[in-house]
Amino acid sequence: MSHCKVPALIEAQVEMGSVNELEHKSLFRKEEEDATQAKAASLMEQGSLSLSFPEHATKSPKNSVLRSIKIVIFSNKLNMLLPFGPLAILVHYMIDSKGWVFLLSLIGITPLAERLGYATEQLAFYTGPTVGGLLNATFGNVTELIISIFALKNGMIRVVQLTLLGSILSNMLLVLGCAFFCGGLVFYQKDQVFDKGIAVVNSGLLLMAVMGILFPAVLHYTHSEVHAGSSEMALSRFSSCIMLIAYAAYLFFQLKSQSNSYSPLEEETNENEETCGEDEDPEISKWEAIIWLSILTAWVSLLSGYLVDAIEGASVSWNIPIAFISVILLPIVGNAAEHAGAIMFAMKDKLDLSLGVAIGSSIQISMFVVPFCVVIGWMMGEQMDLNFQLFETAMLFITVIVVAFFLQEGTSNYFKGLMLILCYLIVAASFFVHEDPHEG
Repeated sequence: MSHCKVPALIEAQVEMGSVNELEHKSLFRKEEEDATQAKAASLMEQGSLSLSFPEHATKSPKNSVLRSIKIVIFSNKLNMLLPFGPLAILVHYMIDSKGWVFLLSLIGITPLAERLGYATEQLAFYTGPTVGGLLNATFGNVTELIISIFALKNGMIRVVQLTLLGSILSNMLLVLGCAFFCGGLVFYQKDQVFDKGIAVVNSGLLLMAVMGILFPAVLHYTHSEVHAGSSEMALSRFSSCIMLIAYAAYLFFQLKSQSNSYSPLEEETNENEETCGEDEDPEISKWEAIIWLSILTAWVSLLSGYLVDAIEGASVSWNIPIAFISVILLPIVGNAAEHAGAIMFAMKDKLDLSLGVAIGSSIQISMFVVPFCVVIGWMMGEQMDLNFQLFETAMLFITVIVVAFFLQEGTSNYFKGLMLILCYLIVAASFFVHEDPHEG
């Protein structure tokens, strides 16, 4: 009997060992899959969602003109607001009511900003991740850039400064706050996790942008300029060039230096690409995307001209400060696409993407659009500088510090999102009662 039991015991031990080995392998595979998903989200965030633009040959759809119009114009419910654009132009010439022109232009630009993002994403399918990331960096905030250039041409430097400042504040507080809040409500039983390392790097870049904006204001208010009236402008232009170089280095670091660490990831995701091919393939061809980008950019430029012309009249007729219109109302239009995208990703537990949309857009504006406008103003002969005045600079500085504290743990929940939204309401109320000294 004892001899019979020994093989049975050995067989049982072997079976137990094989079961443990299988459990260990499955656990190891699960950890590998989780790490792969985390890397994928991190890569998409770092490369301005460039992972969705694969390196392999992309199938180019052959659409007719009508089908292309149907895909771009009629596939999105937000495009129901498109008729408000032509209506704004009609009101401008028939009634000339600045308040109505401003409101209708504001509503009409909202779907155009979202469609610009869509067309850029479609074009990036054909250019690969590197150029795709650059396209997203360039066209991601093209609405704010066009409005700023029109305002610069009209000599409305304060509108440019306040609009760009408002876009940064809106992305960091409202867009990120709504993403944290909605994602936290969907996954209320746990804290959502994102890449803490990338968040720290992004916080550092935002603090660098604050440094570039803060020093000219400090130089102005301490009356310590070597050459009164010119040192502040010279510092702003020099700092703008440095910030543009830093942003170019940041893009190069994202799209080139960091790509090697994700090369195994591309091999692992090749199998998944077959199963989700429908999501990976573009809906329109390359030339269709280029044509739509041109049409949408031209239409945004046209409406932006009417919008900027009506800002002062709307401020008078509505009895609302220009600072509030520029910092709160205008950025909501430019950030419509980011707002929707960040919330959608957060509700799918892809918080790294939400962070990339919200914080990445803030970095683009503060490190690229703001200094670019200073350089463009320099070429136009306009006195555009980085002195955003004391109140606005302090608001930006405190906002970056608050957001950096919320990001340092690498986790989020609905409470953090609610706090960011409430902070934005405080900012909005502050600008509603703030009288800009340059309005006169």
